[in-house]
Amino acid sequence: MRPRTDTSGRPLPDDPSAGPDDHPADGAGARPDGLPGDGTGARAADLPAGLVAPSYGLDGLAAVLPAAAGALGHELTTATGIDARTAAGRLAGGFGAATRCVVVVVDGLGTHNLSDRGGHAPTMRGLLPDARTLTSSFPSTTAAALATLGTGTGPARTGLLGYTQRNPATGGLATLVAWQEQSDPYRRGPRMSQPLTVAPQDLQREPTVLESLAARGVDVSAPGPQKYDNSGMTSAALRGPRYVVTGNRFADAVDATVAALRARDGADNRLVYLYQAAVDKAGHKHGWASSQWGDALEDTDRELRRLLRSVPRGTLVLVTADHGQVATTPSRQHDVAADAALSEGVALLGGEPRALHVYTRDGVEPADVAARWTDRLGEDAVVRLRDDAVRQGWFGPAAGPGSDVPEHVRRIIGDVVVATTGGEDGSGAATVVDSRLHSADARAMPGVHGSLTPYEMHVPLLVAVA
Repeated sequence: MRPRTDTSGRPLPDDPSAGPDDHPADGAGARPDGLPGDGTGARAADLPAGLVAPSYGLDGLAAVLPAAAGALGHELTTATGIDARTAAGRLAGGFGAATRCVVVVVDGLGTHNLSDRGGHAPTMRGLLPDARTLTSSFPSTTAAALATLGTGTGPARTGLLGYTQRNPATGGLATLVAWQEQSDPYRRGPRMSQPLTVAPQDLQREPTVLESLAARGVDVSAPGPQKYDNSGMTSAALRGPRYVVTGNRFADAVDATVAALRARDGADNRLVYLYQAAVDKAGHKHGWASSQWGDALEDTDRELRRLLRSVPRGTLVLVTADHGQVATTPSRQHDVAADAALSEGVALLGGEPRALHVYTRDGVEPADVAARWTDRLGEDAVVRLRDDAVRQGWFGPAAGPGSDVPEHVRRIIGDVVVATTGGEDGSGAATVVDSRLHSADARAMPGVHGSLTPYEMHVPLLVAVA
């Protein structure tokens, strides 16, 4: 296997591996991909020092699948203006045209998490010196980030805006990864969930890169456990591939990936989307500094090494993540249910403890709620009104192609949007919970993500050729 370099064997000149903020600028505050900011994302100047603005351009997670498409020789442009050939030259340049490609997403494996604990991952660690650091979406959470990856756009286009979000049609609280809805999330006793009333294609209306490639004759497949086949989340964010049901082990999905790439049925191009959930799950349950997280990383790395040794020669392998993780600090947890300054005027709380959508009651001024939250949370959070968060590019490009927010998405964004702070070094993260909504186990979770710290926002792009 070879790490990603240019044709002369050197890292590309705009490679941010020397530091996540080292992107060259084109003029005052502009970037080559047309987004404003300092290279870490759109409108980074609007955030406190130490936080990372999301990016939806060529230095963001949104560019990965367009780059894979371009490497396979296909031209397409996403709704936010990412061109496949340009993305391929930027992210996978130096390898020339490919006929086989694997895109691996290791859920929860941020660049800084991997760098800090790379002793558990010799294969990935070996690729780090020449890797790129990309920037995730806001929120830096699975539903929003995988839809950003799948469509090459951003949450403002996909309508997948967090772990939970309001369903405007019913007023209920939707849980996207399960595609379930609680019609009365504050009721006493067991809360009743039912399938989300919105069809995946009605909520997420952007074409996915994978379905565009499948329509052009590329053999696109996605191996994984039965529970993900035709799930609402898969159908919304990653529709298009032929789903191959495997066992529940990552090794089973790797076996299916190798079989798909070695098939001899005449397909000129093949792409496999391969997802690994175990690292993120271990982090949520035990924390990313735990031995259990290290074990999950070791297992993942071992299977990736086997993948690289087993796929056909010349296969392009792109390994990335949807987000990273930080460790919580109980003393910095705020409970909306126990604090009148936070609960006053609030009809519903969506999102997750690190990134919240605050939906206000009818007749309540969102600016008043934002002011109370700002005063109460202080340095533990960055609070924005919805229109300000949209204007500053939190959910998608602040200007240029695709910067408009469709009305069906705008109604889902919280009237007030909150990103909690802390965790800039991977620990000490502040959280906001609601004990009427979140279980005791959820409130005690040691590993979280969703906000704008480098540990949550920076994800690796490891590139190798078998």
